[in-house]
Amino acid sequence: MRSFAVAVAVAALILAATCAANAQTPAPAAESRPVVPAAEGPAAASGEVTQGERIEIGLSTETVAITADFSGADLTIFGAVDNVDPLVQRQSRYDVFVILEGPTADMMARRKGRVFGIWMNVDSQKFDGVPQSYLIASTRPSQDIADAETLARLSLNIGDIRLRPDQTSGNSAADVQTFADALRGLREKAELYQEFPSGVRFISQSLFRARLRLPASVPLGHHIARAYLFRQGALVAQTQASLDIRKAGLEYQLYRFAQNQAFLYGLTAVALAFLVGWLARVLMRKD
Repeated sequence: MRSFAVAVAVAALILAATCAANAQTPAPAAESRPVVPAAEGPAAASGEVTQGERIEIGLSTETVAITADFSGADLTIFGAVDNVDPLVQRQSRYDVFVILEGPTADMMARRKGRVFGIWMNVDSQKFDGVPQSYLIASTRPSQDIADAETLARLSLNIGDIRLRPDQTSGNSAADVQTFADALRGLREKAELYQEFPSGVRFISQSLFRARLRLPASVPLGHHIARAYLFRQGALVAQTQASLDIRKAGLEYQLYRFAQNQAFLYGLTAVALAFLVGWLARVLMRKD
């Protein structure tokens, strides 16, 4: 009986020791998450997120009307730069390109040669989707703004305007390049491809103005105005807007009448020809 009491006492001591050990062991966490360090700096303290520069443009008019006496026009494009860095602005390290690209069309470049003493077309190259007009304005000469690779990639020089050759011509790469240069030169001679190195001016810290000269032979249709913002030679923002150039006045009404009512236009032309002939006969008739 005494031995049984001793055994019970020993078991009670072991049970008490086990409970004490379990009470001292911490409970496992429900979920383990990494500690994220707090953001530093004034922007983090205020909760503001710093954004880069943005550029916006607006045209002085969305439509240019072409009449019979149209001899060209000046187009003004206004723009604004948001989130300007004052230090960069004071150093005059912001530059802007403004491009006005006309509607595209397939064009053929031909090369003349003497055949039996007669000048005639001996070779040609077709280009697909060529801009019919391309006007470039910038704050400074383009080579002072960005590197040659960037200028070529964005077509910011007349010599860098991309022309897609038709692959069915069979001309060599050197001949295609010769035709492309000749086509650009012809468009430039016709004042359809122009550069205005000082055509963009900042009129305040964030506002600028671009002036482009539309030639008398500017093509009709939908034009795209694009603006590129450079900071210290790096492109940081770009945007675009639309411009429509169309005929106006009596010529435009006759053009629409001929396009929409071709049969009536033909009858009217024939009747007008008879009327003019009859009046001429009456006036010139001798008594």
